[in-house]
Amino acid sequence: MSEQAPVGGRSAQLKHTGLRPGWTTGACATAATTAAYTALLTGDFPDPVTITLPKGQTPAFALAAEELARGRATAAVMKDAGDDPDVTHGALIRATVRVLPAGSGVVFRAGPGVGTVTRPGLPLDVGEPAINPVPRQMMREHVAEVAARHGGAGDVEITVSVDHGEEIARSTWNPRLGILGGLSVLGTTGVVVPYSCSAWIDSIRRGVDVARAAGRTHVAGCTGSTSEKTVVALYGLPEDALLDMGDFAGAVLKYVRRHPVERLTVCGGFAKLSKLAAGHMDLHSARSQVDKGFLAELARRGGADEELAAEVAAANTGLAALQSCAAHGVPLGDLVAATARDQALEVLRGAPVTVDVVCVDRAGTVVGRSTPKGP
Repeated sequence: MSEQAPVGGRSAQLKHTGLRPGWTTGACATAATTAAYTALLTGDFPDPVTITLPKGQTPAFALAAEELARGRATAAVMKDAGDDPDVTHGALIRATVRVLPAGSGVVFRAGPGVGTVTRPGLPLDVGEPAINPVPRQMMREHVAEVAARHGGAGDVEITVSVDHGEEIARSTWNPRLGILGGLSVLGTTGVVVPYSCSAWIDSIRRGVDVARAAGRTHVAGCTGSTSEKTVVALYGLPEDALLDMGDFAGAVLKYVRRHPVERLTVCGGFAKLSKLAAGHMDLHSARSQVDKGFLAELARRGGADEELAAEVAAANTGLAALQSCAAHGVPLGDLVAATARDQALEVLRGAPVTVDVVCVDRAGTVVGRSTPKGP
């Protein structure tokens, strides 16, 4: 019997770590919302409640609490972050669903323990509850499905709350970002990918080995699922050419230096890759930060005057700095991508690898791109 061909890509890396994945706050809020709205329409809470995640997984969540009253229902799910050292592991995520007049659509509110956006530069407007775009979309889709199944109109108010969320949020970056009053409801895939540094770096190395064994000459190191979709769309790369590098850019570069491929694309969020451009090899928020002063200097190189440079240096987030530059015709995204590429080439130390860098926003839109460059 012939040996089974090696399988690469994101799912293979996760399997190789031996770590158990978990569920995001967005997935938990969606499950709680689905259960609560079902109870509003039928009188019964589904327990466990099953939802469909953006990549097609269908996890089931046990309800930790439920309450049905006239015109509203509340359900709660306890977050399981798997083997990830997530500060929200074990938190109780509640969703209260209330029927609204016809034509109201789906309205989101921040309950106790969920923050409110108070500064620009985030993917939500100032004054909005800190429930990110993908979780909002997941909740809208599940409300529509429940409405279609049980004869509802789908016009509801969803209030998401997190028990002790304001206290937990003090251990996050939310206060510095101007998200006040609690946590953010996050997640682009619904799945928490656990990161043990040693296990994940080992999985990156295995990913490179699998790609080389399969004869791939072009691989891509991606910070997450959004950037992974972007490089697939740009280059048509197969799964076994995709490296889920997470925050470990240095691990990818150092291993590729010793085990070269002809071309390496690095793709990730603008803010993360601005850290690589500034010389950081570990892009995790706990170990490196976006340097707005560095971004201001790059903006000057791109033609920004001192007023704009000062605006960039004082920006609340990397995204806000990017938006300010875009409004003035300064290509900060391209400058970050080119500088990150040059930093990558320095780490590669002349290895025969051509590198290009692609910066994306949270929606996967390309906001910066370098030309390919070799040693």
